[in-house]
Amino acid sequence: MTTDDEHEPELTHEAAELVRPYVITNGRDLLDDDRFSLITLVTVAAEPPRTMPLDPEKLRLLELCSGGFLSIAEIAGHTRLPVGVVKILVSDLTQEGYLYSRAPIPSAQLVDRQILEEVLNGLQARFG
Repeated sequence: MTTDDEHEPELTHEAAELVRPYVITNGRDLLDDDRFSLITLVTVAAEPPRTMPLDPEKLRLLELCSGGFLSIAEIAGHTRLPVGVVKILVSDLTQEGYLYSRAPIPSAQLVDRQILEEVLNGLQARFG
């Protein structure tokens, strides 16, 4: 027979998992705009402001992005935060001037097959 006390740690853990994102985002909902997709690239701004103290989660994002561009999906994976929470934090840090975001690099255009065949034929003629 089980008691309610045995289930309490499990319920406490579940409650913490639900409350934490709410606290991190100050209760805000997901963004309505499509400015940040999973593949939007983010990095630290060239001259970030040094005015306000930041939350630990925002500091972690800045630390992650200081090495170069990361996508929203990569940031969510590294921080183990839901994508919606990461989008809100990135939006805040971008508006405050700490982060710079840009659209992902578009896929390369397909090259004409005839040009590739001519290059291959030229290389084979030159090097056998």
